[in-house]
Amino acid sequence: MVASGARGGVVLVPLAEGFEEIEAVVVIDVLRRAEIEVRVAGLVPGPVRGAHGITLATDCALDEVDAGALAMIVLPGGMPGTTNLKKDARILALVRALEGSGRFVAAICAAPTVLAEAGVLAGRRVTAYPSVRAQLTGAEVVDRPGVVRSGPVITSQGVGTALEFALELVAELAGPARARELRAALLVPESY
Repeated sequence: MVASGARGGVVLVPLAEGFEEIEAVVVIDVLRRAEIEVRVAGLVPGPVRGAHGITLATDCALDEVDAGALAMIVLPGGMPGTTNLKKDARILALVRALEGSGRFVAAICAAPTVLAEAGVLAGRRVTAYPSVRAQLTGAEVVDRPGVVRSGPVITSQGVGTALEFALELVAELAGPARARELRAALLVPESY
């Protein structure tokens, strides 16, 4: 049986057509290795095709997700996946609701622009893929480190930082000791 995160609840990874496959799969895989319950939801029912032609099955459609049960939402980047997430009022509402109640919102690559669209980045220290950083108005945008936490908002830069991002999510949800165990098991160096 898969346990909920230490903070209680489920992690939602919503997939939109054109998502970045590596970012999505790394997050889903690492969180599940940590025995954190992950729900992969498509914006519409059925499998979702990624930016590089890889199609992933989903656990459910977004409309089937119980927002009250969520501990975190994690948005993978990719194009046009990020644009599709940003255009979906349900995603924006979930981001606002989770952040507003102190639950985690996380985004990698271009997906921090979804957080900006939802209005949850003002005054926060964040990072993102270099080509979209200018769209994060109102935030303090940094290029290092590759993963940045500001309150309940966690952001990262892209495919090359996906493992570190996923391990940070594990540390937040299941504790630093569990993240260290997974880092060692996955052979991810401390200086990664």
